[in-house]
Amino acid sequence: MVASASFAEFLREQLAPLGRVTMRRMFGKTGVFCDGAMLGMVADDMFYVRVDDQNRGLFAEAASTPPLNYAKGGALIDLAFWRVPERLIDEPDELLVWARAALDAARRVAAKRKRAAPPRKLIAESQ
Repeated sequence: MVASASFAEFLREQLAPLGRVTMRRMFGKTGVFCDGAMLGMVADDMFYVRVDDQNRGLFAEAASTPPLNYAKGGALIDLAFWRVPERLIDEPDELLVWARAALDAARRVAAKRKRAAPPRKLIAESQ
């Protein structure tokens, strides 16, 4: 289910204009990161982009296929990642438009998590 080496390299090349693109295995899939923000995932050499309320309209074409999901307790749990239409693999400029919108969503998610995280308590050194 993870990205093949050739597909991973293809995505790195296509997404390079966005910034530093890295990938790592996660839960049997491949997470796609740009400058530390997770903008997408790859499963079975299919690229899924992060979706939120602000970019959902741009990704309407992708809504016709099921989102990335996983099974838990006998139910399927949908993730906020939608599959990029296959035609975009041959349209690098439009693929970048989608990836930029996904990266913006990834940054919004990261900002929300940062605001929601409780402040860390400093542990006083023992005397």
